[in-house]
Amino acid sequence: MLPPIPVLTDYGISPTHGFLPEVLPLTRLPDPYYNKWEAIAANLQALILSKRLRGVVDRLPVLDTIGLEHDAEWRRAYSLLSFMAHGYIWSGDSPSDRLPPSIAVPLLKISEHLEVPPVATYAAVCLWNFKPLFMDEDIDNLENLATLNTFTGAIDESWFYLVSVAMEARGAPIIPLMLTAIAAARGGDAATVTRCLHTFAERLDDLTTLLQRMHESCDPKIFYDRIRPFLAGSKNMADAGLPHGVIYEDGSGKEEYRQYSGGSNAQSSLIQFFDIVLGIEHRPTGEKRGRPQEQGEGHAPAAKHNFLLEMRKYMPGPHARFLNDVQSVANIREFVEEHRDDRPLCIAYDACLAMLRALRDKHIAIVTRYIVLPSKEVRARSRSRSPEAVRRKVNLATASRQQPPGIALDTKGDGKKDNLKGTGGTALISFLKQARDETGEPAVEAWTHRFMSRVIRTEGQGDFFAGKPEEGAGLQVASQAEEAVIPGLAASWTVDDDVGGICYY
Repeated sequence: MLPPIPVLTDYGISPTHGFLPEVLPLTRLPDPYYNKWEAIAANLQALILSKRLRGVVDRLPVLDTIGLEHDAEWRRAYSLLSFMAHGYIWSGDSPSDRLPPSIAVPLLKISEHLEVPPVATYAAVCLWNFKPLFMDEDIDNLENLATLNTFTGAIDESWFYLVSVAMEARGAPIIPLMLTAIAAARGGDAATVTRCLHTFAERLDDLTTLLQRMHESCDPKIFYDRIRPFLAGSKNMADAGLPHGVIYEDGSGKEEYRQYSGGSNAQSSLIQFFDIVLGIEHRPTGEKRGRPQEQGEGHAPAAKHNFLLEMRKYMPGPHARFLNDVQSVANIREFVEEHRDDRPLCIAYDACLAMLRALRDKHIAIVTRYIVLPSKEVRARSRSRSPEAVRRKVNLATASRQQPPGIALDTKGDGKKDNLKGTGGTALISFLKQARDETGEPAVEAWTHRFMSRVIRTEGQGDFFAGKPEEGAGLQVASQAEEAVIPGLAASWTVDDDVGGICYY
């Protein structure tokens, strides 16, 4: 017997807003008991700028969660405390490896209630951190959105969050649409499946258009230097000043370090939903299609797309369960493969894959512009500065200046590079490119395979007097080039066309 198709309301998912809350996020907790939290959040930017946040939080009493009633209040409290926690950790000249009880105790209780980790997740900074400017207008319109909380008060930070919010809202109708397609595939209704896929492809194109607007009001330098450090987690953050993680002082008397990944768009349930309904399979980074990595004797095979599965732990619990349940009923890929003679159906399916691949292409371009290129500039500037000036502040933005070349590479005893992995076990550009390439693998039509596997023309060096390099010369130069090491939002990684990472764990 086939498992039932998930019902959205059973997971707190809105058919109109998707993974955004059906009830708009509260702009303030209604109980005056929590006025101290609200006051700190309202003055967070000033307290960070004046470096007085830690002193204020240290004097803050431990407030109980008994006054939180509705889900919207729990979500508001979680977002407030997440911003306060990350501000406390990263606002000084060096990060704090302890969270005082005034934040840790209620944050742990609220996180357990909402089934999310006690850190600034994607839900805390995006899903539950917005408001519409005009109630009679849609929330998928960027010009109708504002943030509730930020670390810096900069337009750039608000825009960075709101682009994701608008994408979540614009993509929300895809969720019930594709559940309808799954039901239609069970009933053999190819016409309905085709219509659903047509609409899906159009919406994916809308999402790419929204993502392309990131540059309008978010400056790469401001994001890299000012915003990104506050989004860092405590996992693999030794070079940013947190070698062991963070101690949450929960009143139990146990001094136990905790490590969590930082906020990441990989924690968006919407993008993973797209992969699941289209039957896209992601392999461990570096593993080729049909060629699983060799395992040592006595070791189980590596879990597929283990990074994406890890990121589900950072989603609200009901959302993660929804993805697991959809995975058990997803049948679109199999249905299309069984109906290869239905040309409109196959073309509609391939169009969805092509549009999703285009979205991932745009994401790679944004990662390059907002993280890879600024990190290289920072590294270049640091070579001409005194060591004292470089070490003045320690956080995610300054970490890459202080590391010797190659620190993010695993090495064996002979000093040789071992698969060029980052210290977080991550690879940024290779992971993103592999995810993009895997998106096109299920394509049915031969022309689609050719189109999505084409090799983009390689650009030259722009040197008018340069001759054609000898065979193998490029590989030799690449192997001798100095590695640029960059801590990602949740790990460290190396800048290389094939190796690096942003939000891996």
